[in-house]
Amino acid sequence: MLSDIDLIREFVKLSIQKKEVLLANSVLQGEAVYKSNQLTAKKEGIIATTKLERTLNPFLVKHKSNYWQLISQVLAEYNFLLMGDIDSRGFYQYEYCQIPPGYQMHCQKAAMLWRTWWKYRRQIEGRVIQLELLIRIRNTWYPIRGLTVSDGLIYIETLGSEIALGLEDTVIWLSKIKKNK
Repeated sequence: MLSDIDLIREFVKLSIQKKEVLLANSVLQGEAVYKSNQLTAKKEGIIATTKLERTLNPFLVKHKSNYWQLISQVLAEYNFLLMGDIDSRGFYQYEYCQIPPGYQMHCQKAAMLWRTWWKYRRQIEGRVIQLELLIRIRNTWYPIRGLTVSDGLIYIETLGSEIALGLEDTVIWLSKIKKNK
């Protein structure tokens, strides 16, 4: 039987390939319904959907779903980013986004970005611009210049601005893929 994450990965992969899905485990079910794929959870109803009409259609994901974080993580693995606000039906829209070559996308709690920054910190001290970690602001990827934590918030400094996030907030960021030497 497929685990929840494996089922979600298969749902996303097949949907990107424009193939109809028919997947199930004890709590999740993916099926094709009139030119779209839908993922439902037993206690929540439809939690994700995408049309099969063209390549790289957006995914819609229910924002109050218990699986929202897991689906966001899988969509990030396939370079789909959260775009805009919640629609009138309570769904976020995720669209395909080209990421720079040599980077890996992450969709995790801000605390994980802080941990990653802490590891990179010594390598990048003294550099004017570091390109190890990037964050998306206003549809552009910016290098992270600094991160500080204060009063339960993470302050992320980029070349043009500073944003504040709660430790539990979800953030999308890129890390450079390490080359094996």
